[in-house]
Amino acid sequence: GVFFQDRVAPCISKLKKLIDADRLGRLTLASARVKWYRPPDYYKDSRWRGTWALDGGGALMNQGIHTLDLLLWLMGDVSRVWGKAITAAHDIEVEDTVVAAFEFSSGALGTLEAATSVYPGYPRRLEVTGSEGTIVIENDRLLSADLRTPLPETAGDQAAARDERATSPVISDARGHRIIIENFLKAVATGCSPVCDGGQARRSVKLAEAIYESSRAGRPVRLI
Repeated sequence: GVFFQDRVAPCISKLKKLIDADRLGRLTLASARVKWYRPPDYYKDSRWRGTWALDGGGALMNQGIHTLDLLLWLMGDVSRVWGKAITAAHDIEVEDTVVAAFEFSSGALGTLEAATSVYPGYPRRLEVTGSEGTIVIENDRLLSADLRTPLPETAGDQAAARDERATSPVISDARGHRIIIENFLKAVATGCSPVCDGGQARRSVKLAEAIYESSRAGRPVRLI
């Protein structure tokens, strides 16, 4: 099992079920924004953060990888990607700002913005559009569900708490981590599939590496 714990967030699980039930129809567009902020000391006080050797990358591989995984999990495989990664605000060797555009194998399109350079830091936002409507999730809350066939419950009726991840690396809500650990133990004991196995996680890392490759080469990279 792999710690892609965002998959088990209630709003994400609900979105996945709606997609699998064809409630959004044919998927056409996805947009994800992870516009967070980390102060200089976040990198300065650590031997591994902000390094290629130990961090493996920056805002994309460290912070954005979880949202990248969600895009793949919800939208399917990416056939081609264009990316641009820069170091805009920190004295580090890896990127603190990245933008990527995707062409999914289904024909749908998508974008990702990921950063640790956006002061003061904003809640993560995910939008998924299909032929039957659009779902918007912000701060791990279902903000809106505008579907041709409306959902019975009202979206956005919960007051969203502040997204601490936007400004702090401290994990303030470990419920997702606990669920992943419990799921892994169950998989070991019963042989059932974990929420995210190594092959699925590798797919997300491969896409992140393709974004870096695209940025270095200045051209799109084909994956399929």
